[in-house]
Parts: sequence; structure tokens; C-alpha cells
Amino acid sequence: MTTFAGMTQAPVENYPVDPASEVQPGVPKGEVLKFTFDHSTIFPGTWREYWIYIPAQYRPDQPACVYVNQDGIQWNAPTEFDNLIYRKEMPVTIGVFVTPGRVMPDSGAIALARFNRSFEYDGLGGAYAQFILNEILPDVEKQKTSDGRAIRLSKNGNDRAIGGSSSGAICAFTAAWEYPNEFSRVFSAIGTYVGLRGGDRYPVLIRKYEPKPIRVFLQDGANDNNKYGGDWWKANEMMERSLIFAGYEVNHVWGEGTHNHKQGTAIFPEAMRWLWKNWPAPVAKGNSKNEFLNDILIPGEDWQLVGQGYQFTEGTAANAAGEVFFQDIRNAKTYKVALDGKLVTINPDSKRASGTSFGAGGKRYVVAGATKQIISYDKNEKETIVADSFPGNDLVVAGNGNIYVTVPDGAAKPGRIYLLRPNGEKLVVDEGLKYPNGITLSPDQTQLYVAESAAHWIWIYKILPDGKLTYKQRYGWLHVPDTDENAWPDGLKCDTAGRVYTTTRLGIQVLDQIGRVNAIIPVPSGTPSNCCFGGANFNTIYVSCGDKVYRRKLKVRGCNTFENPHKPVTPRL
Repeated sequence: MTTFAGMTQAPVENYPVDPASEVQPGVPKGEVLKFTFDHSTIFPGTWREYWIYIPAQYRPDQPACVYVNQDGIQWNAPTEFDNLIYRKEMPVTIGVFVTPGRVMPDSGAIALARFNRSFEYDGLGGAYAQFILNEILPDVEKQKTSDGRAIRLSKNGNDRAIGGSSSGAICAFTAAWEYPNEFSRVFSAIGTYVGLRGGDRYPVLIRKYEPKPIRVFLQDGANDNNKYGGDWWKANEMMERSLIFAGYEVNHVWGEGTHNHKQGTAIFPEAMRWLWKNWPAPVAKGNSKNEFLNDILIPGEDWQLVGQGYQFTEGTAANAAGEVFFQDIRNAKTYKVALDGKLVTINPDSKRASGTSFGAGGKRYVVAGATKQIISYDKNEKETIVADSFPGNDLVVAGNGNIYVTVPDGAAKPGRIYLLRPNGEKLVVDEGLKYPNGITLSPDQTQLYVAESAAHWIWIYKILPDGKLTYKQRYGWLHVPDTDENAWPDGLKCDTAGRVYTTTRLGIQVLDQIGRVNAIIPVPSGTPSNCCFGGANFNTIYVSCGDKVYRRKLKVRGCNTFENPHKPVTPRL
């Protein structure tokens, strides 16, 4: 490049032409059909166009693989698909090329349309993927080829790829990130992983999350944008480094170009060959270099369904034998998971119990929402009222018999934390958190952790000898989804090493002893509400998620508050 008086001359971009980019003799041509879509419920009021590419080799008796591209037809894709499919360098694939939505002005109005591209593409979260999966692809399958063939698309995520450029590239990555079982292959050219609508968070999130089964091809040029949202080139490099760190199968082509499609078009056939290599072998999860994840997760172990069909599950807790109890609040029932995995209904009327904790004497303590009581149950399920007129939410029982209870008053008003002493005395030991919720003790039982659900904080308190609290401090900063203003932390538990596990809207976020989220473990479905460690060795985490309960065996052992206090390892500072 040559510089004149502060001006930088754009680099000359000459890229070799891949033979797949040119029409080749003897290669059958697919057809391209054009449609409009104007009845979205996910993006109401939007109008857009989309095109369907159907390869000549497609037969409706075999559902085709799918490639979805944002911003309509790019990369000379139909010609390249013709050649790549003919040479068996990619499977028989139907291309779906979708433009961003616009909200059109009324007929005759002197007004611009509302352009939805940044809203749909740049933001994190699952809305756009849901739009493709639940609206566009079903609409595609309503169409027919020009010779009357039905269009059938594979529902297998291993048969689906998605791609785009600039904002369309981060949109493609987000779709696979949010739904890795629906899209396993991503093509990203000049991707906008910068501070427009939160895309700059990805390099950090990728490092913390349990790896997902996604294969990613990145392209960018060193002279890409560098302006208010960030440095596009460095952001793409950060994406590559984070993906490699987290164990993803990632490939890239870096050049000298600016924010244009030239190099992306030149390398698109190469990217397709790589993304579809070894198909139909599935894209596998990688092995992350995240030490926290590796200390927690067992390779090959995944989530297992414990039970489903409930109204709303909460209050997971384990007794000294490792049997796990959980509440179905709205149905007012308590369930026990025996050590052999069998489910038993313990209490046909739990009084809409929520928070649950076991004391040193084997008693099970619950917050009964219907009666506004703290109730204990002995091993024979004999009921004793511990506290009355008490609108609590969650609780933890210390080894000395002290009970700490969170009492929220909605998401906007300050809540309270109560101490119930064994002699029945009831004290307010803290006020001010917005929706204080999950609560637990440190392994040595000298500190109390409390989740502030209407925020992104876990709070910590030192416990004084008389049970009161002091030195209140924001302890854990939690990651927040794009679609909410809070992380909604809820259930809290510790393992014997002192790690803190909290259920959040993003899954289980795991913090070290000094309050840093080191790992995020997503759950199979729903938003987790509570968790505990159960099983004979307390090395299986149980998570309540809406209408379901899951479990997963881990390398760690959970810490029980009914056991003798345990001094955890010294944290890494």
C-alpha cells in the first residue's frame, strides 16, 4: 500500500478463480426460484424476498442438505453449487438465500421503509434462527420445483450449513451458536464481531462455554473496517483464536482486502469443500483448553433426562444418602430420585414448596409458598412448622442449625434475607437486593452467597459468630443474554474445591472463589432454576429446568451444608 498525505490507497485485490466458480461444460444446472415472505410472527410486519436453489441431482424421495445465506444470493453460489455437487465435493444441497426484512410504508406514503437488517443480524440471541427454522424453511417446503417436485429439506443439523458476510456473517454464527443441533457448519466472511449489538462478547463467551458441535470457516482482510464499533480485522482474529482455544474445528483465509465480498467470493468454493468434508460424518464437539471446564466435565458424559411433564420444577436438594429431592411448585408435589434413578412422589401436597435444604440431623426444610411457612420433615415425613407468616423463596441450613432465607418482594423492590436461629428467633440480616433468590454457604461455612435475580450479581457476606452478616460485597459478575437486562441467577451450590455453580438464563455459570465466571455449561432445554449435587458420591449435578429435570455426572464432588465445614483449596489469584 502507498500513503499520500495521510490517505491510504486501497490494496489491489486479485484472487485466483476457482474452477467451481465458472460454468463448466457437461455440468447439469440447477434452478433458482424467487419468492416473497410477508407474514412473519417473529419479525412482525416485515417483507422480504428469498430464493431457492434446487440442484439438478435433487430427488424428493431423499431430503436434501440445506445451506442458508443471509443478504440473498452471494458468492456466485448457484454456479458453484452446480459444480461442487456434480463433483461430489459437497452433498446434494438446496440453497435458501434470504434478504433482511423491511417494514414497508403504507401505499402512497412519503416515507422510508424500516430497515431491519441490523436488528435481525447483529444482535445475539435465537430470534433469527427461530425465524429461519420455524418460518422460512417451512415456507420453502410449501413450494415446488418448476417441474412439480416437492421440496423436502433435511431436519438433521449435521445436514445444515449457514453463512453470510458482514452482519450476515455474525448472524450465521449466532444461528449455529444458539442452535448447534440445527446448524453445524458456518461460513463467515468479513464478520461483524464488534460492538454494534453485542457481537464483541463472542470471543469471551466462546472460551467459557462448553464446546458445541460447530465447524467454522472465517475470512477477513487486514484493511477491513476500523471505526466506532471496533476493529473488524482484529475481531475476526480474536474469533479465530477463541475458537481454536475452545477446541472448535476452524479454518480461515486472511487477506489484505477491505470490507467487501471479493475475497469471500473467491474462496467460497474452498470454504464449502472444507465445511462439508467427510459428510455425512457428524461435526463433533472439540476439546477446550479451558482448565475450569476440563476440571469439571467428563469427556463423553452428557445430560440425561430425569423426569418431565411437570408444571415448574425448583428446590433441588440431596440428603446424606445422595438421594435427590425436587419440587413441582405449581402442582404442589415433592419428588425423590432414588439412588437407582427411580422417581418417587414423596409429598402429594407440598404446599407449593420451593426452596429445599437438608440439615445436619437429616431433616428436610422447605419454604412452603401456599402457607407462607418454613416447614421441616423428618425421615418419616413428619411435619413441623419452623416459622409461620413467612413469605420466603429459598433457604439454606447451616451445620450449626442456623437457617438463612431469601424473601424477595418483586423484581423492582428491595428484598430481605432472614436468619432463623435454632431457638426460633427470627432476624432480618440484610435488605436491599432486588429479588434475592438462590442462597448457599461456602464450603467452610464462613461466608454466605446470595443470587440477586433481577441483576447480574452474586453477593457475598461474611458470617459472624452469632450468625449475623457483615462485609456485604458484589462477588460474582454474571453474563447476561442479549434479550434480557438480567442474568436471573437462581440456584446456588458449591463443590468441595470452592467453585460456585449458579443457574442463569444462559445455563449454569461456574465461578471461581474470587467471583470470576470461568465456565458456562448450557442445559438441554428451558431455563434452569436450581441445582444440587447428588448420587452416592455427590458427583452428579441435578438441574431443574421448567417442566423437566436433568442430571449429569461430573469430575467434582458437591459440598453439603449438613456435613462438617470443609476448607477448600486456595484460589488462583
